[in-house]
Amino acid sequence: MNISEERSSTIEQQKSKIRDRYKGVDPNLIKVIPANEESSIFDEDAQLRVAVYARVSTGDPRQTSSYELQKNYYEDFVMHHPNWTLVKIYADEGISGTSLKHREQFKQMIEDCKKGLIDLIVVKSVSRFARNIVDCIGQVRELAALSPPVGVYFETENIYTRKDDSEMALSFIATMAQEESHNKSTAMNSSIEMRFKYGIFLTPKLLGYDHDEDGNLIINEAEAKIVKMIFFMYLYGLAPTKIAQTLTSLGYETKLGNKEWSSSSIMEILQNERHCGDILARKTFTPNYLDHKSKKNINDRNQYYHENHHEPIISRDDFLAVQEMIRNARYGGKGFLPELHVINSGTLKGFVHVNPVWAGFSAEDYMDASLSVFDEKDLQETPKSHEASSGEFDLRGYEVARSQFFNTARRISVTFSERSLFFSLEAIKKLETDHIELLVNPIEKLLVVHAVKKDEKHALKWSKDEHKGKAKKLIYGKAFIPTLFKIFGWNTDCKYRSIGTYVQKDDGAVIIFDMTETEMIIPKGVPIRTNDKEEKSPDKQDIPEHKSSIVAYPEAWMTSFGSSFYRIKTSTLLFSDMSELDVGNAGYLYSNLAPLNVTSRDSIEEALKEVINIPEEISDE
Repeated sequence: MNISEERSSTIEQQKSKIRDRYKGVDPNLIKVIPANEESSIFDEDAQLRVAVYARVSTGDPRQTSSYELQKNYYEDFVMHHPNWTLVKIYADEGISGTSLKHREQFKQMIEDCKKGLIDLIVVKSVSRFARNIVDCIGQVRELAALSPPVGVYFETENIYTRKDDSEMALSFIATMAQEESHNKSTAMNSSIEMRFKYGIFLTPKLLGYDHDEDGNLIINEAEAKIVKMIFFMYLYGLAPTKIAQTLTSLGYETKLGNKEWSSSSIMEILQNERHCGDILARKTFTPNYLDHKSKKNINDRNQYYHENHHEPIISRDDFLAVQEMIRNARYGGKGFLPELHVINSGTLKGFVHVNPVWAGFSAEDYMDASLSVFDEKDLQETPKSHEASSGEFDLRGYEVARSQFFNTARRISVTFSERSLFFSLEAIKKLETDHIELLVNPIEKLLVVHAVKKDEKHALKWSKDEHKGKAKKLIYGKAFIPTLFKIFGWNTDCKYRSIGTYVQKDDGAVIIFDMTETEMIIPKGVPIRTNDKEEKSPDKQDIPEHKSSIVAYPEAWMTSFGSSFYRIKTSTLLFSDMSELDVGNAGYLYSNLAPLNVTSRDSIEEALKEVINIPEEISDE
């Protein structure tokens, strides 16, 4: 017999043994011990400890009758079953059924089940128990797995969860209950959208206002004084924490009657546009109807703004000034209002003082400020081509080689990243100072650095002392560096390095950087994109992912060594008229906005003295 035949014979023998085993034995030889039958919850012999769960979905007083009716009904319902003992009626009022969050009585009932205090839960319907299918099935399974197990009886649907065939029906009805909630949520959102579209806004309780019989906001004079005090104190320079401490010490109450004020509640008041008479509807929205978690609305849903909706407590200009101050406070900005100064005369005409702490100014604001000091004739003038004088070398056609093509290790330079910048040690040695100010010319894309005293308004610390002497220091500037990136047209994923030129005169010295002549440092991992508009040729392949930083140069540098000799000679870069190099020129105040008619500091101080009646508390700040 070969191997194949031997294997087949073995398999047949195994099959034969299995057939013989499953023929069984004589049933008369087997004694069956019957299991206890699952008794019906309505059998009089079944002694059950029963809990009742009731829920009404809103806190409206009119729903109180619904709750009381449920309570009375189920007290009678349990009494009509002599084998039942009522443990407790657990009830949640004004709570949605789509989430277990905040359903404290429901959670207490589940805990009591785990403690073995309850055998059966009776509830009117599946939707009263849960409108979330995951919660509904999950809780039922968890209760059934307890020892002893706990069943749930849904009266309307006549479903008892301890029955083996109950889960399919329960799943179907729970799905319908969840979908009903979804439909209600959709309908409610549509209703809110229509209300807002037609200017019918929700007006919740707000400090400084009451509601008339039609629901409109009307000023509460006593509370309005507190609101004015909060705005005036912030305009005066007090921090929210200090304002909260002051109101608490004076015994003022919040809208909800609390006497303890917090900085967060102060910020909510300062940022609420309703205090200046406007309404912004839908600041937040609820993406998921199941968890009810609200999310800040950042262009996710339509918003509606209605100016002059009701009588204001605070002027709009005061409100806008406060918003500007709040926005810039995170960068250390202090002062009554943000300021932008531009130099209006001399060689540095058109240069704008970089404000390092106010983030409200955009690249367009800097450009507008620079343009504001030039008339139309200045902007239309074009430089004439240079004519070599008699006996002078004619250097037309010659270029001044870029310093980047040489060793830059010991050169004056500045390196920018999206959030910080630093200067080379050579630059620090040239100006011999710890603090500098930045000036930018957005028209010509030039950056000027000059020394200032530590207490100057726009002073930045660019060096630090170490045992070996001066060392460079990172300058962090989330408030202004992103704006400079936009002015210079840079990619925020990359770093940029520019070589500077040191210029000195008797009454001052500066370092100037031409930001059109920069190296671009592409960090490791940042993708290098090809020009999609150009058709790829066989010799132009995609650049593979680079494992270290890459230094890149502008494409125009491929066809030139530098800039024209006469362009350099006549440009602002070398300050042809050195007599007008006035680095101390503070320039004039430029505002890109219509002047705000903000309440004067003196008026604010008088108002605070009158309301608070303790002027020394404010004056000492």
